[in-house]
Amino acid sequence: MSAKKLTARTAEVGGIPIARLLPNRGKQPIGAWCFLDHIGPAEIEAGEPGMQVGRHPHTNLQTFTWMLHGEIRHRDSLGYDQIIRKGQVNLMTAGTGPETGISHTEQSVVDEDNRFHAVQLWIALPMDKQIQPSFHHYPDLPTWQSQGIRYALTTGSYTDGETYTAPTLQYSKLVGLDVIFDEDGTANLSFEAGMEYGILIINGEVTHEGETFVQDELMRFETSQVAQRVQITAKAGTHVMLLGGEPLPHKTLLWWNFVDKSKAGIEKSIEDWNNGHDRFGDVAGGMHRLPSPPLPDSFKE
Repeated sequence: MSAKKLTARTAEVGGIPIARLLPNRGKQPIGAWCFLDHIGPAEIEAGEPGMQVGRHPHTNLQTFTWMLHGEIRHRDSLGYDQIIRKGQVNLMTAGTGPETGISHTEQSVVDEDNRFHAVQLWIALPMDKQIQPSFHHYPDLPTWQSQGIRYALTTGSYTDGETYTAPTLQYSKLVGLDVIFDEDGTANLSFEAGMEYGILIINGEVTHEGETFVQDELMRFETSQVAQRVQITAKAGTHVMLLGGEPLPHKTLLWWNFVDKSKAGIEKSIEDWNNGHDRFGDVAGGMHRLPSPPLPDSFKE
């Protein structure tokens, strides 16, 4: 099963370098995974504030943070104040509908070795469902080892000899699997029928069907029509993340921090946020508030 190669565009968020893989040149989401940032790795110098992302809103999505090194302090308009550490997931749900939303802030917390490294994703919510805002923190996730490879299941269910299931809240069928090669070897990854898949190269390089993929590239696969195994080969130290999901039954449009199925929905969210609508609540901590940029005339539905 061949894969298309997507390359990242680089940017900076809250003072930390990021590689953005989704959205990517108009490519559609992978299932409901509609946004993908590889944050860092970065060294935060002593006395520096690190990542500081002021108060900002979200609609019709979940933010999904997978921490690799360091710590992030999350505070939101529901009143949650949660530090996420290595090997943990923070999942914030904005809810669905034109009167629903959430806002939050994110700040890095400098740990002993000053390293900061994370993967942050957005999951588009199915807008045919009524979903309320929520926040969940997952400090314990399924992990296992096989043939010199370490696995951590961040969301969904995955079968590798036995079936593992993560506790992470889902509103559409998804899987997220962290994979680290402790030895040179080959991983045989399970793909389910009817799912779209991608593999983020976090560190190192992998080979698949004679093509090499390196750090901050995304292997994107077409929808798998039948269940199958996909092989990737890598050297020791290589680190990747497998993402999969069933396609949503509607369009997924993105602008700034908003997701919607229509341009009109995004325009309403921009207007509501910039005018201080109470659908987004308030966040403790006194961080600055980020205004939404206007929707460009070139934005297409």
